Amino acid sequence: MYKIDVLIQGYPGKSLCHGGLGWSTIALLRGEGRTILVDVGAFAVRPEFGKQLKAADCAPESVTDVVLTHAHWDHSVNYTLFPNADIWIGRVEMEWASATPVGFNPLPELYLQDLAKHPKLRLLEDNEAFLPGFTAHLCPGHTPGCLVYRMTGNDVPVVFSGDAAKNRAEMLSMTTDMTMDAGASRASLDRIWGLWKQEPGTLLIPGHDLTMRLDAAGKPEYIGQRRAGIKAWFNEDLAVMEEFDISAPRF
Repeated sequence: MYKIDVLIQGYPGKSLCHGGLGWSTIALLRGEGRTILVDVGAFAVRPEFGKQLKAADCAPESVTDVVLTHAHWDHSVNYTLFPNADIWIGRVEMEWASATPVGFNPLPELYLQDLAKHPKLRLLEDNEAFLPGFTAHLCPGHTPGCLVYRMTGNDVPVVFSGDAAKNRAEMLSMTTDMTMDAGASRASLDRIWGLWKQEPGTLLIPGHDLTMRLDAAGKPEYIGQRRAGIKAWFNEDLAVMEEFDISAPRF
């Protein structure tokens, strides 16, 4: 049904001194006459996002649908780059985010004001089927209206968990970091496990980690290899940069 490309790998980490890292997953799906993006990342990802779209031969004007898991800045703000797309987000999420006062939180208030009056905004309910093969599942906790999406029709189903389950550690520990409601998040993790186990071979694409599947013992295993790093100027010569590979732990 759909060809799937993960354009931007989510990263399971936090910045220690500079606020949110915000390296979230962006997935591109093409098929059934549609070009779909599941989440669209933060403003800072634009150079790499544009590079990956070009490599995938996907013009921004050709995107028919932007499907948002939730309203936080690191998943949502780049919807403005896709002028012809319907923008899908949960009704509960949009109502909560629109009613939240401006403050030191992860909601991009000016983008939300624009999105609320967007002519192609589409609000989703729990268990709603919308695009071909897609169903939305309300999984609150991280935010009150987080949606997880299950896509069927391919050889194996795919679950897009967004930040309801950000990474492998959350799925295995059954606890979550950065949640507004720990009890709701625990119940949502149970629901995500149910969606993941519903059919053998199902892939899980989380908000801040590599794609995973369940091995023969029912444990999550990564698919692919993580890429992450930074460069920094610590030398007096502008041409000299120090590279730091942060793709793997060093215990």
